Amino acid sequence: MRIGVHARQDGDPIGYGEQLGADVVQMFLTDPQKWNKPEPHPRTEEIRNSPIDAVVHSSYVINVASLNNRLRIPSRKAVAQQAEAAADIGALGLVVHGGHVREGEDTNEGIMNWRKLFERQADQGGFPVPILIENTAGGDFAMARHFDALDRLWQQVGDFGAGFCLDTCHAWAGGEDLVGVAERVKAITGRIDLVHLNNSRDDFGSARDRHANLASGTIDPELLVEVARTADAPVVLETPEEGLAEDLAYLHDAMGR
Repeated sequence: MRIGVHARQDGDPIGYGEQLGADVVQMFLTDPQKWNKPEPHPRTEEIRNSPIDAVVHSSYVINVASLNNRLRIPSRKAVAQQAEAAADIGALGLVVHGGHVREGEDTNEGIMNWRKLFERQADQGGFPVPILIENTAGGDFAMARHFDALDRLWQQVGDFGAGFCLDTCHAWAGGEDLVGVAERVKAITGRIDLVHLNNSRDDFGSARDRHANLASGTIDPELLVEVARTADAPVVLETPEEGLAEDLAYLHDAMGR
């Protein structure tokens, strides 16, 4: 199992990963709160040649599902640009949140907007890296919060080779039981490509996305370890930085590393 961290140091993600003893480093390649096109990473060759795997997380502003043209169209463009940038550094994939529609809008239209993203890109040869759709914590009109919606989404995007990123805090806050969660996800998607292993500061079903360190949140740490084990996929910790090294050591120990 490859176990790693989200790099919070923009300048040297591989150095940050080496410092912590990570096998995988997740990073942003542009400001996550803006629409900026990614610039070539100054350490591209180092990232590509490192034994540490790289994963890219897309910008938070992206919402592929949106029925608002002024949000959906730039979201499509941003996914394509950030996928190209991820390929440039040799990343395993690009993580993209499932997104949502607004109250009163049809979630099935949001799902079809995801399909259109893949259809349009297929006409151009497809994405250069796997697009890993991530489950989200909140929103009654989300594409990937509840697993019944995820099932409907996968019926439309699964044939395009979409990947899946399972976030444990998001599932917990979204009201999905973590007992047997990996098996339930695989029954829908057929795959888990990445796990964001995070505890939660808030109670089950809270719809609040606030990560906690593995041993200090409301989720039993042993349950988190079991999710990591049964998912059988690379694991990235997005827990608070103050206890990140301890989280990594705890998970290594639990996995018998």
